[in-house]
Amino acid sequence: MVTTKVLSNGIKVVVKRMEGLLSVTMGILVGTGAAYERDDEDGISHFIEHMQFKGTDTRTAFEISDAFDALGTQVNAFTGKDLTCYYAKATSDHARESFALLADLFLNAAFPEEEMAREKGVVVEEINMDEDSPEDLCLDLLARAAYGNENYGRNILGPAENVERFTREDLFRYKAERYCPENIVVSFAGNLDESLALDLAEEFLGGMKGKAFVNRKKHVLYRHGNLFKKKPIEQAHFALSFPAIERNHPDYAATQVMNVILGGGMSSRLFKRVREELGLAYSVYSYLTHYEEAGSLSVYAGVGANKAEDAVAAVVDVLNKFQKEGVSEEEFKRGREQLKSSTIFSQENTSSQMLLYGKNMLYTGKVYDFEARMAEIAELKLSDIIRVIGNNFDYSRVAVSSVGNLKKPVEITSL
Repeated sequence: MVTTKVLSNGIKVVVKRMEGLLSVTMGILVGTGAAYERDDEDGISHFIEHMQFKGTDTRTAFEISDAFDALGTQVNAFTGKDLTCYYAKATSDHARESFALLADLFLNAAFPEEEMAREKGVVVEEINMDEDSPEDLCLDLLARAAYGNENYGRNILGPAENVERFTREDLFRYKAERYCPENIVVSFAGNLDESLALDLAEEFLGGMKGKAFVNRKKHVLYRHGNLFKKKPIEQAHFALSFPAIERNHPDYAATQVMNVILGGGMSSRLFKRVREELGLAYSVYSYLTHYEEAGSLSVYAGVGANKAEDAVAAVVDVLNKFQKEGVSEEEFKRGREQLKSSTIFSQENTSSQMLLYGKNMLYTGKVYDFEARMAEIAELKLSDIIRVIGNNFDYSRVAVSSVGNLKKPVEITSL
């Protein structure tokens, strides 16, 4: 059962009751992230997310974490390209105390100067760690090659020089502009009475004030860049990306099945050919990214540097056959069943349900319809998959990235 409400200040609330469980996940989602930042703000959404935990008007950072631990509640947060989420997973009997704490750190973060100084060092080390993770670095470069230096091409962490110069005033100013009631969704999923959940949202967030929300416009342009970073490491990492559909497109389910068949698991075309048959890569997969205005279908592989050329050729060969030969009825049915099962499995996890229902409400203003999604998947036909394959591999717009001890950047030519 799903219950919704819009609080008097404009905050939307969605509650997914999951009886038979002993826990609940509670989330506060804000429609902001790297894609909404300007150059001088690059990284600020992520830094604010860190600083929200570093003390409020009444609690120190230690007192916040200690209070959650005393309840046995797990608390965390993450920042994405167009979303920031703060969440806590608690036993149902501690839902009220846990949500009160979550609301306190969300609403009343004080951004103490001494904590800012310490946390800047932590985030800079996170940036350095990202630089030392070649897979993460390769995929960050791929996003920039695809979307440029702004919007969805931004690295969520931002540059270290930005982080080091952020002031308390910068954080409060950005938060005031983006953390507005109309841009916030509260999501509950688990064994919690719907009326209690709505009362908690009203009690702790119903009084939140904010200036009128004015959303920032994003000018999204899919590019076809090629970015390369030479690093003295044993492996070579490369990725390529094609323009794909936005998240609310009618072909969403068909495109998901297509991706499962191409590179979504151990029975996928890419895994079987590049890893199992040719032994060219330990890790090779494809994935989809869907945003409001755009999307991308990407392929990644991590290989030995001396096998990079062979691996690139093998990936392109798989893509070539995928386009020219299509997929079999058996592959289609297997891919459809995998998508159905993953959709069903997510219904049994409070954290995934909190995020699923919260994101759908934030992005569309509507309740996620599980039955409609399952019906959409069940109604798919092989011809739908063949059709979307024909729409998703435009080599004139391919973006490429590579990282490793290579003589030159990886290049992808048209088939």
